Amino acid sequence: MGRLSGFFRRSPLLHVAVDTGSGPAVVMIHGIASSSVTFENVVPLIEGSHRVIAIDLLGFGESPAPDDAQYTVEEHVAALSRTIRSLRLRDPFVLVGHSMGSLIAARYSAARHGRLRRLVLVSPPIYLTPNAIGDRRDRAAMELYLRLYEYLRSNKEFTIRAAAGLARFSPIKNLLVVSEANWRAFVLSLQYSIEAQTSVSDLASVRVPVEVVYGSLDPLLAPSGMRVIAQLRNVTVHRVDGVDHVIRPRMARVVATAIG
Repeated sequence: MGRLSGFFRRSPLLHVAVDTGSGPAVVMIHGIASSSVTFENVVPLIEGSHRVIAIDLLGFGESPAPDDAQYTVEEHVAALSRTIRSLRLRDPFVLVGHSMGSLIAARYSAARHGRLRRLVLVSPPIYLTPNAIGDRRDRAAMELYLRLYEYLRSNKEFTIRAAAGLARFSPIKNLLVVSEANWRAFVLSLQYSIEAQTSVSDLASVRVPVEVVYGSLDPLLAPSGMRVIAQLRNVTVHRVDGVDHVIRPRMARVVATAIG
């Protein structure tokens, strides 16, 4: 407990990779094993009318990876919160999260809704515990996701090779990076920020408008989780046909519209 408390007392400042444009602020955070390059198709669409800020999450991109970090949602939020405070934003801002970043953004927003104007979640992996899912097929799909993630965490060499193979086909350079350098951040973030998430209850506590954007071909999307959050107050869901998990130009245009 002492070590964990010590981490929160000295949460590190994260790397601010992009800070461009002027106008209402938009803060963007990426997903697991990625970095601010996630938003390279979004930034040009909004920097003419917004101050656009993209932050590398704890343990990824050029942000620090503390030896004592456990990469829980709480730790990610603590580091994000300190970094946002350092930016001294005067007015409420739009927070955009992609993939795991959307889970972190939901937790941040639930606790700090007074700082936000809007929350935008892109390709959110909203997972429920299997025993909370009534539909047999949805429950089986959720169990499959969890078994897959456990396999990835338990097979380092396979996971690094697989990630490198997928990265070669990515339309965005360096979008997916799993390596020796970020392995610990990847494994623990997967376990404690994605698998052990509380995103539904977090979103239920968010008081600002929530825009959810996802692709119809997203292999990481859990339909059961999406159906639950679509029923929450203040949530508007936008489906982008023919798009997967990545923010390609077509999805970027929808995200830019959702930002407002």
